[in-house]
Amino acid sequence: MSHGHDHGGPVPAASRRTRRIVLAVLIPAAVATLVALIVLWPGSVRTEPSPGSGQRALGTVTAVAEQACPAGSGQQRCGSATVLLSDGPGAGGSQTVDLPQGPGTTALHVGDDVVLLYLPGAVPGGRDYAITDLQRSTPMIWLMVLAVAVILAFGRWRGVTSLAGLAVSFAILLFFVLPAILDGSAPLLIAVVGASAIMFAALYLTHGVNVHTSVAVAGTLASLVLTGVLGTLFTSLMHLTGAGDDTSSYLSVARSGLDLRGLLLAGIVIGALGVLDDVTVTQAVTVAEMTPGATSRWNLYRAAIRVGRAHVGSAVNTIVLAYAGASLPLLLLIAAGSEPIGDLLTGEFLAQEILRSAVGTIGLVASVPITTALAALVADLSARPAAPAPGPAPGRHARRD
Repeated sequence: MSHGHDHGGPVPAASRRTRRIVLAVLIPAAVATLVALIVLWPGSVRTEPSPGSGQRALGTVTAVAEQACPAGSGQQRCGSATVLLSDGPGAGGSQTVDLPQGPGTTALHVGDDVVLLYLPGAVPGGRDYAITDLQRSTPMIWLMVLAVAVILAFGRWRGVTSLAGLAVSFAILLFFVLPAILDGSAPLLIAVVGASAIMFAALYLTHGVNVHTSVAVAGTLASLVLTGVLGTLFTSLMHLTGAGDDTSSYLSVARSGLDLRGLLLAGIVIGALGVLDDVTVTQAVTVAEMTPGATSRWNLYRAAIRVGRAHVGSAVNTIVLAYAGASLPLLLLIAAGSEPIGDLLTGEFLAQEILRSAVGTIGLVASVPITTALAALVADLSARPAAPAPGPAPGRHARRD
C-alpha cells in the first residue's frame, strides 16, 4: 500500500534501552487495536438487494443483427443480439437482447462474453434481459498473475512478505472496515482501527519485526492521528457533508442513516496510510544507519531530516499526480466549462478533493520530523564504528630490498 523503496539492508542493532522504550509505547497501542477489532467486529452483515435491482447473468454473444436507427434518435447502433446464457437466470438457454446504448458502450461482436441484468417486466413490452457490461475476469486474472510474478522475481523473499502484507490489508478492508461501516458503526472510528491494524500487520510482515520498524510504526500512528484530527477540523470548518458526488448521493438513499461525513474522513485516513508507511520506514532506517557516526542526537536528527526533505518532495509530487491522474475527466470538465474557477473550487465535490489532498499532504510532511525525532530519541549513541587496527610505523619493520 505504498509506492515503496527497498529497506531490506542490514541496520545496526538497537540497545536494550531502546527496545524497552519502543515496546513500552507500541505494545499498549497494539493491544488497544486488537481489543477494538474484537469489540467492533461486525460479523456477518446481511445486505438486502435494492428493489428493482434485478439478477445478474453471464453469457456469450452468438449473433448480432443491426438495423438502421430512427431518424433523430441520436443512437449510433440499433438492433438486437442473441446471447447464450452460461450462468444466472435462464442458464443454458438463448435470449434476444437490445444492443446497448449510451456513452461508453462498446460495439458487440459474435464471441464476446457479456454481463446481463435480468429484469422481467421492468419495461412493459420490453425484453427481460439487458446487457450491462463485458466480462473482464480472464484478462484481469492474467494481469494479476503477471504482477505477482514480477514482484516475486525481483523482490524474492521480500516480495513474498510484501504480498502477504497486501493480502492482510485487503482482508481487513473487506472483512472489517466495509462490513462495520455497513453495519452502522462510526466510519471514522472504524477507519482508525482498521488503518492501525493494517499498519501493524503490513509493516511488520514487509520489513520484519525489529526496533527500526517499530519506530516507523509509532511515527505512522502519530501521523495518522494528526491526519484524522485535521480532517475532522476542516471538514467541519468547510461545512462538508460528504455527499458531493453521485456515488455518495446514491449511498445516502440506498443506505439511510449512513454517516457520509464520517465516510469522507475514513477515506482520508485510509488513503494517507498508503504513503505514510514508506516515508516512516525510510526515516527510521536512515536514522539507524547514521547513528554509529553521530556525535549527538541533535546532529543525528539534522542529518536525517535532510534525507527526509528530499523524500517528501518526491512523495508530495506522487500524491498530486495521483489525484490529477484519477481526476482527469473532472479537470477536462473544468477546463471546458464557463463557470468561474472560484465557484468550482469551492463547490462541495472539488472542496472534498482539495481537503483529501491537503490533509494527506500535511500528514505526510509531518510524518518525517515525527519519525525522525522518535528514531533519534531512542538511538543508541554509545555504538561507535570499530577503529581500524594500527599498522606498522613508517620506516620500522620495513623489508629491505
